[in-house]
Formats: sequence, structure tokens, C-alpha cells
Amino acid sequence: MRLFFNIAGAAALLLGILGIFLPLLPTTPFLLLASACFARGSTRLHGWLLSHRVFGEYLRNFEAGRGIPLKAKVVATVMLWASLLGALGKLEHPALQGLVLLTGICVSTYLWRYLPTLRTRAPDQAPPLP
Repeated sequence: MRLFFNIAGAAALLLGILGIFLPLLPTTPFLLLASACFARGSTRLHGWLLSHRVFGEYLRNFEAGRGIPLKAKVVATVMLWASLLGALGKLEHPALQGLVLLTGICVSTYLWRYLPTLRTRAPDQAPPLP
């Protein structure tokens, strides 16, 4: 089973990296999936991903429950709806159109209502007192 998670994690990581360069391929969900797979398949690979100079801080914040930056939420929402609206234009069956809309509504609701927004403080601000 560990081998399955490691292979799935590597595939998700590859798709996440491709998503950086391909506009309609999402990066964040694949990186989160890669992290989850590596956490179950290999502590070494999971640790490597969490300490990565590009992806590490983002994944550590998410896994610690601190959320994702507001900019990431906005970009994810814009890209999500741009791709879904493009797909709606190509679908003729009303049930499929409804399914695409429902998917977009559910993902957007999760993103904005349940996923915390990472709050950053200015460099000169002191951390909050306990």
C-alpha cells in the first residue's frame, strides 16, 4: 500500500508542477494530494516536500490548519470559474451542465467558507501575546 501512495504522490506532484505552467491545470489540489499521499507512503518524501523551498511553506501552513493566502483563493476561484464556464459552453446536456455548476458551487463554498485564509502580519508587527 505504501508503494501505491508513493506512486500516486509522485504523479500528483508532477501534475502540480505542470499546473504552474499550464493555465487550466490546477496546482494547489495536486500539491495537497501529493503531500497527503507522501504522508501515508513515505515520511522521507513527505518531509522533503514540506521542506521544499517553493512549495514547503504553503503546504506546512495548510497542514497546520492556518489556511492558504487570500491571493491563492482569488486565483483559484478565477481559474476554477473560467474553466467551468468554458466547459459549460461545450456541453449541451442540461444534466452535465448542472453537474459542472454544482461542482463549481461546492468547491467555491469550501474554499471561501471552510478553508481558512492565511493571515500575514507586517514584518514590523510583534506576534500576538498568548
